[in-house]
Formats: sequence, structure tokens, C-alpha cells
Amino acid sequence: MIVTRVVKLLPTAEQASALAATLRACNAACRLVSEAAYAGAVFDRNGVHHLTYRRVREECGLGAQAAVRCVKKTVDAYTALHARAEVGLLGKEGSAWRIKALAKPIVFGQWSAQPFDDRMLTWRHEARVVSIWTVSGRLKGVAFTGEPGQVKEIAEHRRGELDLVYRDGMWFLYAAVELPEARLNTEPTGFLGVDLGIVNIATTSDGAVMAGRGLNRYRKRQQDLRANLQAKGSKSAKRLLKKRRRRESRHATDVNHCISKRIVAEAQRTGRGIALEDLRGIRERARFRKPQRATLHSWAFHQLGEYTVYKARRAGVPVVHVSPAYTSQECAECHHVDKRNRPSQAVFECRSCGVVAHADHNSSRVIAQRGEDAWTAGRESRVPAPA
Repeated sequence: MIVTRVVKLLPTAEQASALAATLRACNAACRLVSEAAYAGAVFDRNGVHHLTYRRVREECGLGAQAAVRCVKKTVDAYTALHARAEVGLLGKEGSAWRIKALAKPIVFGQWSAQPFDDRMLTWRHEARVVSIWTVSGRLKGVAFTGEPGQVKEIAEHRRGELDLVYRDGMWFLYAAVELPEARLNTEPTGFLGVDLGIVNIATTSDGAVMAGRGLNRYRKRQQDLRANLQAKGSKSAKRLLKKRRRRESRHATDVNHCISKRIVAEAQRTGRGIALEDLRGIRERARFRKPQRATLHSWAFHQLGEYTVYKARRAGVPVVHVSPAYTSQECAECHHVDKRNRPSQAVFECRSCGVVAHADHNSSRVIAQRGEDAWTAGRESRVPAPA
């Protein structure tokens, strides 16, 4: 299983200046590569390399390996863009959003993350320093620090290239590590359905409700504070805005970690799998009034799903994704589907069998049933072949 681990660099002033110059030069090279690739409609790695490699070396002053990384970074960005368009995440064919996204070259900001491979960066874990290539020469004693468990995982399980990131005046290295997975439970006793939402962040088919009331109040306070500080416009207000940036995101991330850990622990304890809704593209499909848009786009359902999946893989818990269609309107008892089954956000009343239930709990039970059906349908048959 591949996960990301982070360490913080502690460069001196001279080292930080060299790292900044390197990041700016690499992103300038990526912009050059992007414009050339877009103008020539060449997006495969070999084609882009032959088209731009020499120019990158000569015009941007990069080393050979750095030039190769910049070409790959740009090609990967176009591959991701075209993949998003192909599966409809940029709107339908001919839509204004899709046309706008594909009508110009990809732009890289001067502080965009830059990939480094083992030829450009080496670790000395015993001394807690790295040696890193820069446009000013190789820096051989850049100190780093991090959470001990993550540093140990990087030392023992790191795979592939890593990213140099500059954020909020600090330098970080994001490394991919391949962690061992527990043996998958191929015979789950059932599935724990999880309904994801805004009012209730997660509701399980066991009836556990992880309410979003506290997080939503926190988001509202942060939104009001940002609005007041932005309206004030003073130097101290701008300084406080800068100090508080990403605080809301960090808080939401911590909440998602705690919820996903609780869900996986319960599934592992009871020998069950986990069933989640496949909510990809919901922001593009959903239509909300303006006051509701900030709430929708602050909903970190994808992050919660990703955390649940990777924790489940480490614990050997199977996870299936099911269609979210009509889960809020289907009765978990008789499976009757009717939009009138939801008279309010919190209440479910089946028009067929008359059952009354908590709406999110009913949805999570439907998801659990769909998860079990999907697992059974995809499982290899144990029936002996006819003689």
C-alpha cells in the first residue's frame, strides 16, 4: 500500500535561498514545456522530451536530471487533465467549463511542488540531513525533522520520487512509502454501511452517528472571522489572516482521521467489510443555491473516504464502493423507492411498509445491503463444477 509521509526541512538562510531559486527555475521550465507541448499538440513523454529537453537545459539552466523531472511533471499534469475530461469531470462535451479547461496550456505557479528522484536527493537518516540538488550547486547538509513514526517509515519503506514543497514560509519533503498490508479478510460476516453527509458527517448501519454540527459551527465561525478580517483590511488583520490560513483545513483533516479510524476499528472488531458510496463528481452534478455552495465545497467526503480505505487496507478489512443512487429514498426493510419517503432531512417514512427511521441510518443500511450484494456478486463461486 502506497501512502504519503512528510518531513519538514530546516534549511539555513543561504540554503533556503538556493531552494527557492531552484523551485522558481524548475517551474519556469515546466511552463516552457507546457506551452511547447500545447502548441505542438504533443503530450506523450518521449515526444515532449525530444521537443523541449534541449531548450530546458539551455534556457532555464537546469541539470540533465532536473530537466527530465520537469518534462515528466508536465506530461503527468496533461495526462491527469485529459483523464478528467474523458470521464466527464470537466463537464459534458462542448460545455463552457470543459472548453475553458482545455483551451489553454497548463500553468505552473512559481511555488508549485517539484519532484526529485534519488539522483537529485539522497538521505542520511542517521544524521537527519539530506543532500539535494539546486541551481546553485548541491546542498549536502540540509537538516530535516518529522514525526518519529513517519521518519522511520521513510527510512525503511520509501519508494520512487518525492516532492519538494514550499508552504507558509516552510519547506517540506513529501515522500511515497509502501507499507505492508494485513491479510485481507476474504470471508466477511457482513458489511458496515457508511452514509456520508454534511449534517451528519458519517452514519453507520449500526446506528452510530458522527454529527457534523460541531464541525459546521467551527466552519461558520472561521468563515465569519475571515469575512470580518478581510473587511477590516488593516496590516494586523492581514497578518492574522495569514497566520490562521489552513487552520480550518487542518481541523477538518483531524476530524476525518478520527472518524475513519473509528469506522475501521468497528468493522475489524466485528469481522465485517465496509461499504461506501461512490460520490465522485457529486460537486459537478449537484445544483445548490448560492448560500449553500460554500458548505458543499467545504464537505471533505473524498478525504474521509480515502482515509477509511487506506486504514482498512492496513487492517485487512475489505472495502466496496456502491452506487449512491436513491439510497436516501429506498427503504431498508422493503426496498420501496419513493422521493416522498423523505418528508424531511432527518426523517424517513416508507410509503409502502410504513416503517419510520432516522434518514441517514436508513441510508447506511441500504448501503450495507448493496455492499454485501456487490461483494457476493464479485466473489468467486464455491459451488463444485458439475461432473
